[in-house]
Amino acid sequence: MIYCVIPRELADELYDRMVEYYKDNPNVTVIVDRREGPDRRQGKEYGGKRLIRDRRRRRATGSFPEVEPPGA
Repeated sequence: MIYCVIPRELADELYDRMVEYYKDNPNVTVIVDRREGPDRRQGKEYGGKRLIRDRRRRRATGSFPEVEPPGA
């Protein structure tokens, strides 16, 4: 699916034209951007909080006796 996003300020003049332009392409949907308010991402630092962990199981703690293979 492809979205053709029209800014709210241009919706009156562009929306109908873009719908007409993409009417034969079922993979395109024309939508109007309706977001309001300040951009919450502004001035924030991203990343740095994610932990990279080893997904393998940890080795059991403690010491283990030496083991000889059978027939040795």
